[in-house]
Amino acid sequence: MADSRTYAGKFLRKINERVNWHSHFTLFILSVLVAFGLFYFVSDPEFNNSQNYVLFILFLSIALWVTEAIPPFAVGILIIGYLVFSIGSTDEPYNVKQYVQTWSDSVIWLFLGGFFLAEAMKKTGLDKDLLKLTVPKFGNKASVILLGLMMLTAVLSMLMSNTATTAMMIATITPILKTLGSKAALSKNLLIGIPAAASVGGMGTIIGSAPNAIVVGALEGVGIQISFLEWMMFGIPIALTLIMIFWYVLLKKHPIKTKTLQLDHLFNTAEERRPHKHAKLHKRITLIILSITLFLWLTSGITGIPVAAVSGIPIIALTMFSIIESDDVRALSWDTLMLVAGGLALGLAVQEQGLAQYFVSLIPASNINIYVLYIAFGLFTVVFSNIMSNTATATIFIPIAISLIMSIDVSNTITLPLIIGLSASCALLLPVSTPPNAIAFSTGMLKQSDFRFGGIFVGLLGPFVVMLWCMLIISIFY
Repeated sequence: MADSRTYAGKFLRKINERVNWHSHFTLFILSVLVAFGLFYFVSDPEFNNSQNYVLFILFLSIALWVTEAIPPFAVGILIIGYLVFSIGSTDEPYNVKQYVQTWSDSVIWLFLGGFFLAEAMKKTGLDKDLLKLTVPKFGNKASVILLGLMMLTAVLSMLMSNTATTAMMIATITPILKTLGSKAALSKNLLIGIPAAASVGGMGTIIGSAPNAIVVGALEGVGIQISFLEWMMFGIPIALTLIMIFWYVLLKKHPIKTKTLQLDHLFNTAEERRPHKHAKLHKRITLIILSITLFLWLTSGITGIPVAAVSGIPIIALTMFSIIESDDVRALSWDTLMLVAGGLALGLAVQEQGLAQYFVSLIPASNINIYVLYIAFGLFTVVFSNIMSNTATATIFIPIAISLIMSIDVSNTITLPLIIGLSASCALLLPVSTPPNAIAFSTGMLKQSDFRFGGIFVGLLGPFVVMLWCMLIISIFY
């Protein structure tokens, strides 16, 4: 009987692997066919070979990102390889090295420095120390604890991956969830509020979310520099405002019956008490490196030190003190860097080959109210980010938006890309819309429908808050 069950299990696994392989292959072929179809109907007879090549890879990338026939980072690699091979084989004198050089873009170095800091915080336990230090300050009132945990999640996600932040926070509150049960309103609010705060909190810094980096890289291409501190001036108030409003709405949607809650038991585990060799020293060194890096990032406009150069400090120092080792480097989110580099290359090609201007020419820009344009791009960004990668959405929309806005109002090129980049973090509708949502859903304590209310609320409110705040800051400081 045991042998027959083992054989049946192996047989079912083989069938599942074969079906999964066939489904991905089918989706890939379908994506190629869709790309060819769109290319056939959209391509202009006056396009040269390079423009046709870029137009095809644009449609193919969109199709692959939507169907997920291959992982998003693989699409990024495909874009760079395709652009180098196809455009490099034409007679037009284009510099194809620039597509590979997106790997050395300042945005990539900024992200890499952030990854090293986040990994060091996680490895030394500095992130959990922050939890231990702050969580007791929330008191015993359940609603305040919910707000505190959401705000803490948002702050951590400005420095760390929102995926890693959500995983850590949900692991931390697991004792609360087990005590209260899945039907308790507080449990539901925590599982909905924490991933939402992680996604929205990513607006706060350039390294908090990949679309932020896409915006900065695209604006650098047209001669507009946004410093680390300037981005925070846009992102942090928006993030905190949305989280405050969402917290209030969550309490109205799911009123908490448990008015008080004890959190003393959250960190009293044997694992937390286990001594670690060099743990205190490594923790102090990491804290010093983190402080120096953040200070230089924030003051780059004063010191004149580029943020990309500052990113070398954590990369060198953390490895020099053996806080980050070779195995830790291999575990970094290289797939995110691949996706961002591919996105920058695609945006560069679309801009350089004049495709952005071509698509803009199809829009009657002179008849469009600028505020309607802001709202439309913000809402479309949220819709597309819910069904595909928000990085991919930003990659596609931002070059077109920059060309469009420059044809309408050259003096204000910055607003529309900012609205797109920040609105991309407001996609919370589905469990698969963001990795934080997927982590919360994997606990088995939520249904797909539980994300619907928050996704619609933040998806509709977010772009308007983003638009109003960006317009206010730009009118004052720019």
